[in-house]
Amino acid sequence: MAGTGTGHLRDEAVLRVVDLVVEFPAPRRRVVHAVSGVSFDLDRGETLGIVGESGCGKTTTGRAVMQLEHVTSGSIELNGTDLANLKGEKLRQARRAMQMIFQDPVSSLNPSRRVRDIVREGLEIWGTTQGAFREGWVDDIMESVGLGDPGVGARRPHEFSGGQCQRICIARALVMDPDVLILDEPVSALDVSVQAQILNLLEHLKSKFGLTMLFISHDLAVVKNISDRVMVMYLGKVCEIAETDQLYDRPTHPYTRALLASIPGHTLDLPLASELISGELPSPLDPPSGCRFRTRCPRASERCAVEEPVLVETEPGHWVACHHPA
Repeated sequence: MAGTGTGHLRDEAVLRVVDLVVEFPAPRRRVVHAVSGVSFDLDRGETLGIVGESGCGKTTTGRAVMQLEHVTSGSIELNGTDLANLKGEKLRQARRAMQMIFQDPVSSLNPSRRVRDIVREGLEIWGTTQGAFREGWVDDIMESVGLGDPGVGARRPHEFSGGQCQRICIARALVMDPDVLILDEPVSALDVSVQAQILNLLEHLKSKFGLTMLFISHDLAVVKNISDRVMVMYLGKVCEIAETDQLYDRPTHPYTRALLASIPGHTLDLPLASELISGELPSPLDPPSGCRFRTRCPRASERCAVEEPVLVETEPGHWVACHHPA
């Protein structure tokens, strides 16, 4: 499994990540290879879904893009500015064009502050708007996310449900009018019925505000419904990236096929998931040589052990990193 290469990157994009590497120190002078040479881009108004099982590096990728994790190497260009080479106040100024929504909405809110203060805090810190205009903008955003009822802004987070808290988090991010919105498993902590409400809300907000989103999730059904393109990750690498319909209708990488085969009630002509993948996820402390998926892949050959596959375009816009694609 994958995959290096930058051939799939487009010339102009609001966000362009090239050869991103994130490593963490471990005991006995070992290294956790969390993200290893990941490259992707985002056009304005596009939603890119990042999907993969736990431990694939998708959340670390999102946090590294936001510069919440130290980047070992690679570049993260936001509107042409490489955030990986900025520090201090310059990074702080450049990064305000991105906002992040986290997995657990309740713990990401200050329990001692009122909702309205939480939402408008970013505007107060940056001083981007003043007086009545600021309050009007906050009112518009809260109304857009379904928090427009009188009295809502005076309450505190513990008085709301998980879904309502996630709406507060979305409002807090949108009030800054970000160029890129990063969502890290934004519905995985919510009930199924509430998940649908939040996803519908995000679709509405994307249309209304022209949002550019990086949507991280392990749920393939959720990613399919909200994404324009999908990138599949495994053990810190990219194995496949394509437009949503291409990837879900014609999965090419063995790992992608295994993921889709595991969806209950899928209509694809695929073998059982157990026939497409076996064994346990290798440790990121000592990832396999060559193709990282080879230890679990029924198609693996000797070539897979010694040569890392490069992303290759199998059809327009559909890129796969595999020596033996389906």
